[in-house]
Amino acid sequence: MINNLIVELGHIFLIASLTLSLCQFALKFFKVNEKPVFIPIISILGFSCTMISFSALMFSFVVSDFSVDLVAKFSHTSKPLIYKISGLWANHEGSLLLWILILQFFGLITSLIKMPDKFHSTLNSVQGFLSSLFLSLCLFSSNPFHRSEIIPIDGAGLNPVLQDLSLAVHPPILYVGYVGLSVAFTFAIAALINGEVNKQWAIFLRPWIITSWIALTLGITLGSYWAYYELGWGGWWFWDPVENAALMPWLIATALMHSIIVYEKRGELGAWTVLLCIMGFSFSILGTFIVRSGIITSVHSFATDPKRGLIILSILLIVTVLPLTIFAIRSKIFTRDTSINFLSKEMILIINNFILVISSFIILIGTLYPLILEIFTGSQITVGAPYFLTSLSPLMVLTLFFMGIGPILLWKRNHLNEILNTFILPIIVSIIVFILFFYYLNFPLIAVVGFSLAIWLILNILLMVYKSANLDALFNKNKNFKYLTNYQLAVCIAHLGVAVFSIGAVSENFFNKEIIVRIKPGEKIYIGGNLLIFDNVVQKLGSNYIAEIASLVYVNKNGDVISNLYPEKRMFPVERQTTTEVAIYRKLFGDIYAVMGDGNIDKGYTFRIYSKPFVSWIWIGSILMAIGGIFSAISSFHKLPFRKSKL
Repeated sequence: MINNLIVELGHIFLIASLTLSLCQFALKFFKVNEKPVFIPIISILGFSCTMISFSALMFSFVVSDFSVDLVAKFSHTSKPLIYKISGLWANHEGSLLLWILILQFFGLITSLIKMPDKFHSTLNSVQGFLSSLFLSLCLFSSNPFHRSEIIPIDGAGLNPVLQDLSLAVHPPILYVGYVGLSVAFTFAIAALINGEVNKQWAIFLRPWIITSWIALTLGITLGSYWAYYELGWGGWWFWDPVENAALMPWLIATALMHSIIVYEKRGELGAWTVLLCIMGFSFSILGTFIVRSGIITSVHSFATDPKRGLIILSILLIVTVLPLTIFAIRSKIFTRDTSINFLSKEMILIINNFILVISSFIILIGTLYPLILEIFTGSQITVGAPYFLTSLSPLMVLTLFFMGIGPILLWKRNHLNEILNTFILPIIVSIIVFILFFYYLNFPLIAVVGFSLAIWLILNILLMVYKSANLDALFNKNKNFKYLTNYQLAVCIAHLGVAVFSIGAVSENFFNKEIIVRIKPGEKIYIGGNLLIFDNVVQKLGSNYIAEIASLVYVNKNGDVISNLYPEKRMFPVERQTTTEVAIYRKLFGDIYAVMGDGNIDKGYTFRIYSKPFVSWIWIGSILMAIGGIFSAISSFHKLPFRKSKL
């Protein structure tokens, strides 16, 4: 009885939230919400209703209320609590409700910022319109409170590969990134409607761009790490359409994060910044369409109802065509005489902006081309890593090169001879590294270029620290040391993260070793100077699975035991699926990675073993990027004037 009441309340409050969002949108036309007091009130009420609805659905998952169809399909009584909770967003309906909750939370935060009343009311109305779109999709096409026709005893369970802690927190973090871009989108539309884009607008907008970028960085990193240790394919990025769906908004957000700096500092790139705000959110919705439309098959995707896909496609058209039309109508507000010197910080940022945007469209073509080809010709092809690596590698080389230059150059104008004098040491060292790796170590050319540019970037980061902190005070007593600002720390740490990531990605891609062997207990495996001895196999009963666990002893050249690796095969009776659990011995300079295959004690077992140099640097670098973003976000949010409201 209580469970039924909670479910009905959740549904009712979701309807209430839609009603409030429609009011939030419509009040602008009655001049009501131009009074500042109405803006936070309606935002608080809307968020509260959605929060109650979300909590009701979560309660249904926790108590295994299988009268709710969603719970019956994506939960089971034997599942651990954490996976009962994460089952809420491991499907289309629940994840959409989570998306809406985050969207309205961000709307609540923006309602508490002091802005000009006219702009704030327009922004509030646009946010209400956006919330209404997604709430309508949720209620009329993807109702999370839909009742089960037949109530099962235990439920269908959750895909075993999704029953992992990393993947439990990966979607919420990624959605913060997607929804952060929706805030940038609403700021851009409000500015276009009001016909004014200025420096104050950029100050209000910048924290949301950085927040989105941080969340996308962490979400993609977590998803990549999960794929590495959970799927057993031995890789960290597979150019899967769903992975690409997250990468494209990240590239646009990266470009947007840099263009807003140019606009805030120099008043340039106003039109470009607004256009990137629109593009960023459009790519987010496109990613939603790819994941939820059923047009692709992926372990990451869910929802196979084409009707929902058409609705999401309609939303994509609305949030793309309508804003671009307004952008075209309001284009005169961006007209100004401007000249940007080629040897300037802003020009380097512009170049990297275009590289990032071009990269996102290259990925878009590679992702959608097989789908479009199949629709019109019926032919099925796969666009894999060779296309993406061949087309993107030259662009990434240029990006790394310009990243080393940009932070050190001055705004407006620099002189060529001064630039050459500044960068002479990094240039010489990078050339020496190139010669050493290519001619003496005989590394592949593209790998040598990647390593050389990573070193180039690190050297220029050190040079930036040296100049910004006045470290020449060590040699000149007339100078004093300076503390780096949050912005300077952000640039140094984030760019260092890119360099570390590059070393890891290049090393794993070009120097990865793999062997497949079938051996019996007591036999040995040699790979890349490493020795593993197959000990035995045991069975174990888990919380909701039966496991077959192999023991591999990792020893050094002297025969001393370094570690034991325990790759597994798990059979989930409820889901009737078998999965592999890889065993990884992690080292700073490389991993030993073991996957267990089929077999038995008499005939032996199949193992796939990898040696992966510097692979952990991929995720260390990504985390450093996010930390750099956090330093930038701190200084950006510090500039926001929040209301001192008694609400």
